[in-house]
Amino acid sequence: MTATTTAPVAAPPAPTRNREPSDRLRAWATRAPLLPALIFMIAVTQLPFVATLVISFFDWNALYPDARRFAGVDNYRQVLTDADLRSSVWTTILLTVTVVVVSLLLGLLLALLLDRRFKGRGVVRTLLIAPFLVVPVAAALLWKHVLYNPEYGLLNGLLHYVGGPQPDWISDTPLLAVEASLVWQWTPFMMLIILAGLQSRDPQQIEAARVDGASDWQVFRHLTLPHLRRYLELGALLGSIYIVQNFDAVFTITSGGLGTANLPYTVYQSFYQAHENGLASAAGVVVVIGSIVIATFALRVVSSLFREEVSRG
Repeated sequence: MTATTTAPVAAPPAPTRNREPSDRLRAWATRAPLLPALIFMIAVTQLPFVATLVISFFDWNALYPDARRFAGVDNYRQVLTDADLRSSVWTTILLTVTVVVVSLLLGLLLALLLDRRFKGRGVVRTLLIAPFLVVPVAAALLWKHVLYNPEYGLLNGLLHYVGGPQPDWISDTPLLAVEASLVWQWTPFMMLIILAGLQSRDPQQIEAARVDGASDWQVFRHLTLPHLRRYLELGALLGSIYIVQNFDAVFTITSGGLGTANLPYTVYQSFYQAHENGLASAAGVVVVIGSIVIATFALRVVSSLFREEVSRG
């Protein structure tokens, strides 16, 4: 027998170091068009936040600039312990939770309605989206004068027509008045997110469930609702980010009175009325930190939604 010899396989050429600079140049050339936008975002958002963070550690009243002194964490301690500030934090939480939950429930009902085919669905969808497109200050003014006014408001006009009482809505139920205006404005936002989730369902699963004899409630409970969980979480998180920072409705409808002052309005009072720059900055930092925490969860939900869509594809 003759032994056969095989030629050794040549190893792949080692990457040369000359390619590294070209790769880096190519990477920088790809990112270069984004640098102006990045610099602009840093100058507009991050630098003011750093300045606010620095000011929050000072006892700084704009009326007495020479008395400015370093206060450490005293401003943050006051934000967390002062009765009025704690009340504004509680009002912010109550306002946010109420508006988000009610908006989600109404948005879910409207999305289920618009997911069905009926004549004029496009017109109805456009009309339902319209409140979200109204400028927040204009929406608050609309509710304050057109609906809530005790003399010529629409709500009291309807009650007068049926012989009902004539309440002063803003004075009698101030927080509810603010919440109603925000629910009206944010329900279309929730509806759009949930409607997108409904239209991404697998129609074959729905059809198979109906063939097996499942009722509409069973299909909704066991198929639709679990599928919408991520979309409901996304709507709740995004809505919370914006409503926590809401200032327009509180300022326009009640001017922060009658127990409706939330944390953003308290920041406005501390800065523009009391001229307490340090205390206002500390309260603003607390709002930003809360928003960042909520936004982090929102980004995770968005990422999970993208991963689910990619896995389906």
